Amino acid sequence: MKIFFIKTFFYICCFSLSFNLLGQTSVYPKFENAVRVMSYNVRNAIGMDEKVDYERISNVILQVSPDVVALQELDSVTERSGKTDVLSVLGGLTKMYAVYGASIDFQGGKYGVGILSKEKPLSWKRIPLPGREERRSLLIVEFEKYIVCCTHYSLNAEDRLASSKIVNKEAASFGKPAFLAGDLNGQPESKEVLELAEFWKTLNDPKKFTFPSDKPDMTIDYIFGHKADGKTYSVLQRRVLDEPVASDHLPLFVDVRLSAAQSEILRTNPYLQAPATDAMTIMWHTNVPCYSWLEYGTDTLNMKRVRAYIEGEVIANTKLNKIRLTGLTPGTKYYYRIYSQEITYYGPYLKEFGETVSSGITSFKTLDDRSTDFTAVIFNDIHDNYPLFDKLYARVKDIPYNIVFFNGDCIADVQSESIALNSIGYYGNKIGADKVPCIYLRGNHETRGAYSMFLWNLLERMDGHSYGAFNIGDTRFVLLDCGEDKPDEHPVYYDLNDFTQLRKDQAGFLKKEIASKEFKSATKRVLIHHIPVYGMREEAFLPCRDFWGDVLATANFSVCLNGHTHRYNYIPKGQESNKFPVIIGGGSNEKSATVAILKKTGKVLTLKVLNTEGECLLDLNL
Repeated sequence: MKIFFIKTFFYICCFSLSFNLLGQTSVYPKFENAVRVMSYNVRNAIGMDEKVDYERISNVILQVSPDVVALQELDSVTERSGKTDVLSVLGGLTKMYAVYGASIDFQGGKYGVGILSKEKPLSWKRIPLPGREERRSLLIVEFEKYIVCCTHYSLNAEDRLASSKIVNKEAASFGKPAFLAGDLNGQPESKEVLELAEFWKTLNDPKKFTFPSDKPDMTIDYIFGHKADGKTYSVLQRRVLDEPVASDHLPLFVDVRLSAAQSEILRTNPYLQAPATDAMTIMWHTNVPCYSWLEYGTDTLNMKRVRAYIEGEVIANTKLNKIRLTGLTPGTKYYYRIYSQEITYYGPYLKEFGETVSSGITSFKTLDDRSTDFTAVIFNDIHDNYPLFDKLYARVKDIPYNIVFFNGDCIADVQSESIALNSIGYYGNKIGADKVPCIYLRGNHETRGAYSMFLWNLLERMDGHSYGAFNIGDTRFVLLDCGEDKPDEHPVYYDLNDFTQLRKDQAGFLKKEIASKEFKSATKRVLIHHIPVYGMREEAFLPCRDFWGDVLATANFSVCLNGHTHRYNYIPKGQESNKFPVIIGGGSNEKSATVAILKKTGKVLTLKVLNTEGECLLDLNL
């Protein structure tokens, strides 16, 4: 839609988008991923008590906290308003952007309609509408994802019908969803409203009267949604407010969920978690609530659908998608494809859906207990440094690997879900996590931040824990979690940690593990955890050594892989009373960072450590 700038008619006021003004916040809870549109004929801020009160009008708006509000009957620097620009005043009081559309010249100023918005408008224009008693106008304001139109129809029925035809003609050129809000001076069964119904859907409830405000007995104020391409909007909430004094009209608002484009639905590509010989977890995230499923099979022409359930209900209306495939055959290649369909409304008896998106067909291979060979890549201490990760990954990208370990502090200080998903998505796209499973071990920095305790919503744990053990062929992997690097009673933790108990629990787990048949029968055994037991300064906090040292002294591991110190170090067997070689990965900058390649071919297990330049720091036959 081409938008023309008519500076004569419009004023724009740019303000900070803070809405906690004078303690005023919305008393109407808003749904996520929704647009709140409000319409209010404010009668120039003259209340039913005949008092001009701009703060009273602004407080009504603030209590609703709309994304955009269409206002009618606004003076701009007229004699009647005492040379006050009413919309500018309301914009200042609500801290919203203001766009004014003048309909007529009046008493040395202008009189018309206006729009206030939280989001800065991209552009706007005014379309003249007929009015025998006074000219009218349609104000069209464009935002990033939608368009809002504000109008105030004539008192003459023929002019109102003609106005609806003009509105419909303008809407035909809209290239994005649109709302029409205002005082139409016509009731729901009128010709002008029925004329709009061909292209617009009434979003407010016409049975909720809007005029007059003290004793409403008719509906003449509306909010419509343009039915572009035959699509309608999901209305999550609609209200007419009981405000009988501030104006002669009642304010109304709707919460609307716009359907997302297919390209906007997926937040991450699928990524594989918790690999096993007979199972695999496939996870992905969407930007909007969805109903999701996947299809899988051993050939692309014969795939079956799988959905996730909880107590008989399909898990839907969520952005987090996780499906565990079980009953798989070891060492077998499976093809799969994910699907997500947006849910725009999830009511008890009504569901409304948006677009459906699917991934391309990809594949994974289950672990093979009959095979001795594998290649694992191990990263540590990336600290969300994506350029550094790119350099390290460039050193291993041409190696055919079967699994990737992120050995702690790769997701740093997890302050929000978005931060965690950014890293999971970035790393996953690089390593091809839709085809190769990745395992995230927690470092001390993953335990920090407001979202840290929820990080496991985004990752699959091993039997419900952040530690565990599994086999790749005849090699046993044991994964541990040391927790934080300071005592639980340290003041920075505010008595919100108990990693002491977690370490005690793992000491018991270790004893059972090294006595297990799976551990004893393995030809090779790999221990992986973030904070080292060996290779740390004696004055450092060493809780893992205190709880696990005696157990590890009896454990016949082939190698131990650690991180945390930000200094690459190789500790040969026996150098620090360690019963097995220990390799500590490097730090979070180009000079110190490393990546490790653990490879098993037949009975031979080797480990290589590379720096960002591709230099081999260690080539060890284990």
